[in-house]
Amino acid sequence: MGKIIALANQKGGVGKTTTTINLAASLATLEKTVLVIDADPQANASSGLGVDINKIDCSIYECIIGEAAVHDAIYTTDIPGLDIIPSHINLVGAEIEMLELENRETVIKRMLEPVKSEYDYILIDCAPSLGLITVNSLTAADSVIIPVQSEYFALEGISKLLNTIKIIKRKLNPQLEIEGFLLTMYDSRLRLANQVYDQVKRHFQELVFKTVIQRNVKLSESPGHGLPVILYDATSTGAKNYLSLANEIINR
Repeated sequence: MGKIIALANQKGGVGKTTTTINLAASLATLEKTVLVIDADPQANASSGLGVDINKIDCSIYECIIGEAAVHDAIYTTDIPGLDIIPSHINLVGAEIEMLELENRETVIKRMLEPVKSEYDYILIDCAPSLGLITVNSLTAADSVIIPVQSEYFALEGISKLLNTIKIIKRKLNPQLEIEGFLLTMYDSRLRLANQVYDQVKRHFQELVFKTVIQRNVKLSESPGHGLPVILYDATSTGAKNYLSLANEIINR
C-alpha cells in the first residue's frame, strides 16, 4: 500500500513545490514508484516535471469534478517510476464546484483509492492556502511534510497550519501524522538561518528532519528547464540534499 504524503504550508515561497518535485525524483532514483499529485492551480509542479500544461487533456480538476477517472489523468515523466497527475488553472474554480458535493472533504481521498496500491509513495503538492483542496489533500494523506524557510517570520502561520491539522485529525483523518518539518533555503553562513534552525529545533525537536535543504543555484535553475535537479545537475548540493531527504524518509 502506498504512503500518501502531503506537502503543506499556507505561506507561499517556502519550497513546497521544489521539495515535491525533487523529493519525488530522488525517491524514484532510489527505485521507489512515485506519483505526484499537483493540487495547486499554479501547476508549477507539473511544469517543473516537464509537463506542458497547455497540451494535456486531463488534469486533477477533471478527476475532482467527476468528469474523468484517476487513471486517465496520470502522465509519465522523464524519470522511470515517477508519474504525475498535473494541475490546471481551472482548479481555482473547483473549490466552489465542490461545495455542492456530498462529503466534499473526502473527494481526493476517494479519487486516490484505485491508485494507492500501485505506488510506493504518493506526494501531494498543496496550494499556499488552507482552502478546501488543501483540506482534501490532508484528509487523503497519511502524513504531512511542512517546509519551513530559513528566514524571518519562518514560524509565522505555522500555528494556524498545526491547528488545521489538529481539526482534520479530530474530524476527518485520525491517522494523519506529521512526517516532519523541513528547513529550506538554508545558508549556514547567515546567523539568521542558524537562529531559525535552532528555533524550529527547539519547538519541534525530533519532528525536524536531519536533512536541511541549502540555498543552491542549480536547484533554482532546474524548474526553468522542466527538470528535477537530479537530472539537471546530479552533483549539485540541491541534488545531494534531496537524495539525503529521500533516504531519511525511506529509512523511517
